[in-house]
Amino acid sequence: MSIVLLGPQRRPSLDKIVTALGLPGPFVTITAGWQEREKDDADLDRHLRERSRNLHLWHRMQHVFEVDPEYALAHHARRAQLLELQGLYQLGLSHTVKFLEELRHRTTGSAGMRELAVQDAIGVFRGIDRQHIARVREIQGRFYAEYPPHERPAIVQHRQEVAALMADASAVVLAGGHVVELLDALHLFNVTATGLGRLPIIAWSAGAMALTSQVVLFDEHAVRGPGCAEVFDQGLGVLPDLALFPAARQRLRTGDKQNMGLLARRFAPSLCVPLDPGARVEIGDDGSLPPDAPVVDFVGTMGPLADAVGVRAVSEGGERGQAGDQPTA
Repeated sequence: MSIVLLGPQRRPSLDKIVTALGLPGPFVTITAGWQEREKDDADLDRHLRERSRNLHLWHRMQHVFEVDPEYALAHHARRAQLLELQGLYQLGLSHTVKFLEELRHRTTGSAGMRELAVQDAIGVFRGIDRQHIARVREIQGRFYAEYPPHERPAIVQHRQEVAALMADASAVVLAGGHVVELLDALHLFNVTATGLGRLPIIAWSAGAMALTSQVVLFDEHAVRGPGCAEVFDQGLGVLPDLALFPAARQRLRTGDKQNMGLLARRFAPSLCVPLDPGARVEIGDDGSLPPDAPVVDFVGTMGPLADAVGVRAVSEGGERGQAGDQPTA
């Protein structure tokens, strides 16, 4: 299974990539992150030589909500609970960010002692991240236990239709958009089990983020929020050893090497991969990154993996994430 990760497609390069990979089609496309605009995919279809079949996951999800109001009510209650949890998690992150800012401006004492304090702060970040994603999994687990999708007729019907569309596809094209809506749709229709794990994948932006084990949200220039990257939810687990950052130069303080180094150290052993416009990263069959893949290293430099300081290639070992985090119901 080959996976190609792209930067934001403001100037689409999809047709060239499909040709280079020798993919004949048909292609199944997932544009659920576009929400109401999901079906406005004529340009995408053109780049795929008019051989695409949109799974229409977002509209399928809306249909489930219409015909199964009990499930819809429970879904929205779960989403509200997760949103509240995210806010509390952000509060914890913001306190650690403030500590690091104060530490940065501290000029007294030894650099060695300050580095120990930085290491402690990274440990706090990682502990908060672990606890948060564990609580997210608890909420998700309770929801799927109470409302098993395989026991809801409308969901079963749509899952069967999605599986049929994917059965004869030569590749999956996973677009970006609203990552929350995209994740909800991907999980609801159990896309990994219906073929995503066996087909070549081309993905960008939120679509690429969804392939990881845990989706990381980020906008360090935002007025509101914790001022740092935040773990959000479980992804599909197809790329368990990566943390992906689309449009990194626009949304991260990439000129601040100390900040970028903290990011890489916080999410290690996962590799932090920036996906800026024009980026193209081909994942190996063993899940490894190529030597020229862009990564953020421990000294805060964005550059090819082969030159990275501190990080190790995924294929060289380290803790691996758990694939298949998606509920199996």
